[in-house]
Amino acid sequence: MPRTDDSTPHDNTPHGAPPAPPRRSDATRAAILDAARERFATDGYERATIRAIARDARIDPSMVMRYYGNKEGLFAAAVSVDLELPDLTALPREEAGRALVTHFLDMWEENDVLTALLRVGATNRAGAERMQGIFRDQVLPVARQVCPDPEQAPARAALAATQLLGLALTRYVLRFPPTVALPRGEVVAWLAPTLQRYLTAPSP
Repeated sequence: MPRTDDSTPHDNTPHGAPPAPPRRSDATRAAILDAARERFATDGYERATIRAIARDARIDPSMVMRYYGNKEGLFAAAVSVDLELPDLTALPREEAGRALVTHFLDMWEENDVLTALLRVGATNRAGAERMQGIFRDQVLPVARQVCPDPEQAPARAALAATQLLGLALTRYVLRFPPTVALPRGEVVAWLAPTLQRYLTAPSP
């Protein structure tokens, strides 16, 4: 008569054992992102290619497309952007608008990644989500520093973003000649009062 055993199988993995090795797909994704960051930093967004990134990662280009869809999706997944926004609580409240416009001009003109991300964000879902994350995690907390009503901070920060992103789009992406030709001082003089009003003026 065959022997039956109703006992529950035991887990023979010792406590404190090292975790299971990462899945191959995780390692592949990590290799793609590492190669993409290097390639985007070296060649810039326009010149970097899926084929070159795949070669750097030592995988077939079809694998890049499988995980990220296209170059725009890969770029949005790979880039990390720290706006390094100023602490507005350390400034007189009436200087918040000028400080932000000046800071963003510095960032846009010195950081090609921001311009590329704006271009991608206008046409690609992953890029748009990355831009939304930057707004939520970096711009909104700064707006809360000077907003007179905390409940209005999201709307006020969004209005400020319309000005800053509109400037960046027309000056650095679409390159409207009159916008490109504006000296920095004039850009600040025009936009700073508008940002100041959006962030600190009484609600209309």
